[in-house]
Amino acid sequence: METKRQKRIAKIIQMDLAEILQGEVRKGGIKNLIITVSKVKVTPDLNQAKVYVSIFPSEKAENLLKALQSNAKLIKHEVAQRVKHQLRKMPDLIFFRDDSLDYIDKIDSELKNGENPID
Repeated sequence: METKRQKRIAKIIQMDLAEILQGEVRKGGIKNLIITVSKVKVTPDLNQAKVYVSIFPSEKAENLLKALQSNAKLIKHEVAQRVKHQLRKMPDLIFFRDDSLDYIDKIDSELKNGENPID
């Protein structure tokens, strides 16, 4: 179970990380790409933060996720600069793909086709 402190730190990281990633997409001039930081979970020792990123369109997700993982230290530094007055130590960022939107679309399409998605 997450403590209040873990939740507060996760929320701070989530907001600042979302601003940074969306700003980079805009600066890079990339069209037709949406990046959303859907959830951040901080470990109890506050050393790691698992960042779940939702990427649309999902065809670009794998390449973008690899780019995020390879640039994790630079992204961590950028977030640390923003939260330096709120956090003493910035946790390491570990990026994961949040594929819940794909899962929802799959269930929705199966329901429309008359199939039972539970089977």
